[in-house]
Amino acid sequence: MNTSKLIQVMSLTAVMFVLQGCVTAKIDEMTYNPPEAGVGASSVVLLGRRHASNYDTERDFVQCVRNHIQGKDDTIDIVDEAQFLDALYPWFEPRTAPMHPGAIRELLAQPAVASKIQALDTQYMIWIDGNTERTDASGSMTCGVGPTGAGCFGFGTWSDESNYEAVIWDFSNQAEVGRINTSTSGQSYMPAVVVPIPIIAPVQGTACDGIGEQLLQFLSAKY
Repeated sequence: MNTSKLIQVMSLTAVMFVLQGCVTAKIDEMTYNPPEAGVGASSVVLLGRRHASNYDTERDFVQCVRNHIQGKDDTIDIVDEAQFLDALYPWFEPRTAPMHPGAIRELLAQPAVASKIQALDTQYMIWIDGNTERTDASGSMTCGVGPTGAGCFGFGTWSDESNYEAVIWDFSNQAEVGRINTSTSGQSYMPAVVVPIPIIAPVQGTACDGIGEQLLQFLSAKY
């Protein structure tokens, strides 16, 4: 590799490093009874906890976890969240959704619910609970237009924290069979000398990858 190409590669690596803030992550797993060879032909559904009008696990986070799992093992059949909620309406609406494993038995005692879950061939339901919040922000930035053009000057920084939990319920055994917790935090920056340059810490993405990998350990026959 000649000197000019080496400089280009080093510059690109430096830019990639600079444009991403730092993230710390902690993942705890408690698994009680994982399937011996994955979920097989049965399907799985991932649902975000939305049990109050002001509490809503982000739908894009649930979709991110789903994409992570199927990106690593496309043999796992994951029922679309909206499809499942429509099929089981109104039993999984925020006010009526089961909040504890004991409620599964009560739900399956209703013929309409049991037949629909059987039609979807759903063995595991995974509740994903949590959110990402901005915890701190500081700094200032000013922008304006002058004779030589427009520009901004200043520096801003902020912190984000993600806390999520995935709880695995088994419809066959009518019990909770696994639980995964992840906590991530990160610092992002926005320096501006003429042009603002965001340096974003991928806090939510790191949490998604952490939960997705742990769920793969539980669901996939490949792991």
